[in-house]
Amino acid sequence: MAAQRRVLLLGEGNFSFAASLCGDAGTSVVATCYESEEEVSARGRAAENIQRLRERGAEVMFSVDCTKLKDYFLPAKREFDCIYFNFPHCGRKAGVVKNRELLAHFFHSCAEVLTEEGEVHVALCNGQGGTPADQPRREWHNSWQIVAVAAGAGFILSNVHPFKAETIHGYKCTGYRSQDKSFCIEGALNHIFTRSMPLAYFKPMICEIELERRRISFQVPQVLVDKINRGFLELNSNHPVQTIKEKLTAVLSQAFPLQSIDYCLSLLFQGHLNGVCHSNIFWIVLSPEETPGTEEMASGQANAILFSHVDFYRDTDDNVQEGCQTSKQYCLRPSLLPHAQAVIKSAAFVPGTLYVFSGPVFRKCLISPYSMPVFHEMVFVCAVNRGTEDSCIEMLVDKIKNSIHSLHQTVSGFQLNISLQEATSSETTELNDFAAFESQLSKIQYFLCMEVDSLDSFEKGSCVGVIRTAPYELASRDLFVVSASLNLDLIAMLLCGIQDWRMLWTSDTRFLRQFPRGELRLFKSFSLYPPSYVHDVSFWVPDGEQFDEVAFHTIARQVSGETVASIQLIDSFHQSETGRKSLCYRVTFQSCDKALSRREVAAMQLLCREELKQRLHVALR
Repeated sequence: MAAQRRVLLLGEGNFSFAASLCGDAGTSVVATCYESEEEVSARGRAAENIQRLRERGAEVMFSVDCTKLKDYFLPAKREFDCIYFNFPHCGRKAGVVKNRELLAHFFHSCAEVLTEEGEVHVALCNGQGGTPADQPRREWHNSWQIVAVAAGAGFILSNVHPFKAETIHGYKCTGYRSQDKSFCIEGALNHIFTRSMPLAYFKPMICEIELERRRISFQVPQVLVDKINRGFLELNSNHPVQTIKEKLTAVLSQAFPLQSIDYCLSLLFQGHLNGVCHSNIFWIVLSPEETPGTEEMASGQANAILFSHVDFYRDTDDNVQEGCQTSKQYCLRPSLLPHAQAVIKSAAFVPGTLYVFSGPVFRKCLISPYSMPVFHEMVFVCAVNRGTEDSCIEMLVDKIKNSIHSLHQTVSGFQLNISLQEATSSETTELNDFAAFESQLSKIQYFLCMEVDSLDSFEKGSCVGVIRTAPYELASRDLFVVSASLNLDLIAMLLCGIQDWRMLWTSDTRFLRQFPRGELRLFKSFSLYPPSYVHDVSFWVPDGEQFDEVAFHTIARQVSGETVASIQLIDSFHQSETGRKSLCYRVTFQSCDKALSRREVAAMQLLCREELKQRLHVALR
């Protein structure tokens, strides 16, 4: 027999709302009131409702303080599946600050008696909540700021809908503390909160791999610790990027002999990347370990990744320049294209076969909702007879388009357009970070662009892929090499209506629950109207030095656990007397999937300032 759903109601005025919920055999109701039984029973139909509740097996409690809930229940009785608090109010003419404090204590109290997947329902009068759902919306400082207040106790707003009193049988709203003058509930909203995943604080990680017949280890850059080895492209994964990869592979295999090469791609790249800005690369310092024997290398474990934790916290990037002067340069792979080029040069390369590579790649970049320090790349490479490369490109692009349109059919709510733009065209879409970096790697012939009509945060024709033809030295005289590189994460965001790349990498299980195996769905956020917090930071840049803005953004990502949503330069000036340059940036903190409190942000801001001073050698103002 299934366990009963336990429901706790707080601040009941005349118990009419509780009476409307009572009666379901699968629900156990505990209805409470702040006042004594004598005070409540004397008003309206409260006594009748209380009697009805007791007759139906509900527990009725009086003089219950919503800010101290655990004091009223034994440990075994503290887990409620749902807590209701309709139209909370401190009483009399308490202002917004007092009512915020009431809600803050209430949410902290709820955290002590709510099940892990439980819900907290709070009904507020129109405008009180301070969210965009309120119409009209109050100014933030004049609202109860309910989402920010709840975040302080680890809750996120997962749903909000009209509070329709007329649909609740027998319900009659009373005023605060059961006074005769009732609240005005026209336009009232019911806010539904759930527990957030806690903010993650990851220990430094050492990654051990086999490389060039040696066992080597390196410290994973701190900003990537939670993104290494996530397994989104594993065969049993229902992550959107894996669904897109599978569809592309299936459709292309109908047009080309196809060979997937995913199992032997090293996370590290050795050598110099011509034309690539070094500040966009995650450079790595290696620590040589015991050299394995030949038999061990042949066992198929050449690229197995093992993890262990260490007790130091400084990112390896700080010391990489010194190391690069005396040893080989290594970096986390920023692209799979070098792997494709290696296959092209190998004796095993078969013209006419479409080789497919896929996996995560790593690039430092500026913070924005669709600029990613890590994403899943898919690369296709095929050698064809010279003179037939255009038809190969046409077929390749046509199959990619068919795959994406096929996936789009399972997602409703917007129109999709896919276009191919010449890289040399004057009408080429302004490059996003993905396309701009790809342009540094090698010459591009075409940009593959997607446009949807429902995402304001994406530029029209957002580039999700590039098409190249190989330089002559990579092929024989009679062959021409065609390649395509796709950003699977950007494609997933556009197809599923995901407006922040961080959501694709969330560890909250509510994300993947929305995607059946092998299908895409329009994503519905489980964290609505997350609060944002703005902090400014200003500093003097060392004389004669160019400020590394990408490094600044990378530090902000690291210290905040990816909760910085944007960084904007708002002021700069030169001091004529000294020649020094001052910069002022506005840093906006906002998490798309976790509760983020003002206190946590203040600590992050202080840490960010300290890291800027130590690692970029700026003088804080």
